[in-house]
Amino acid sequence: MSRTLIVAIVIAAIGAGGYLYLNQPEPTPAEQLQAAEQDVNDAVDETVSAAQDTATDAADTATDAATSLTDQAADAVDSATEQVGDAASSLTEQANEAASSVAEQAGDQVAAVAGQGQDLFNSWIQGGMLTIQNFDYETMVASVENSTLTEEVKTGAIRILDDIKASPELVVEKMQDLRNLLTQQ
Repeated sequence: MSRTLIVAIVIAAIGAGGYLYLNQPEPTPAEQLQAAEQDVNDAVDETVSAAQDTATDAADTATDAATSLTDQAADAVDSATEQVGDAASSLTEQANEAASSVAEQAGDQVAAVAGQGQDLFNSWIQGGMLTIQNFDYETMVASVENSTLTEEVKTGAIRILDDIKASPELVVEKMQDLRNLLTQQ
């Protein structure tokens, strides 16, 4: 029996609820406005909450992107620094090799010029053009001018030859100056 009583009470409660629901009065315009305002407030709250979630997600994404870009920039700087160091080392090696080559070539040229000066001086002595008794100014000046000696050496040699021509008694002293000039290295 108690089951029947419980079923009857449940049916009565459902019936009473249905009756009250169906017979409830229409909401007044003020109640409708209040309900609409509540719906708008709920929608605004949901929108604000969604915007805050979106802003938080965007900030997290921006932070992650900035961290990634910072890491990439640091890697790029490290790589560029390494490449610059390698390039500088390579350029230093090339410069050293070039300087060594230029120095070697310059040394060879100086030796060749000194050799040519020595040969020129020896030919004057062997040819008898540069002695106290015989001084062939014209031939020696022409041979200096036609040589591949540097302009500085040519000018100095011609100046010494001019001194000898002007003062033949200085030939022995000036011969040593001439020899030193033509054989300098």
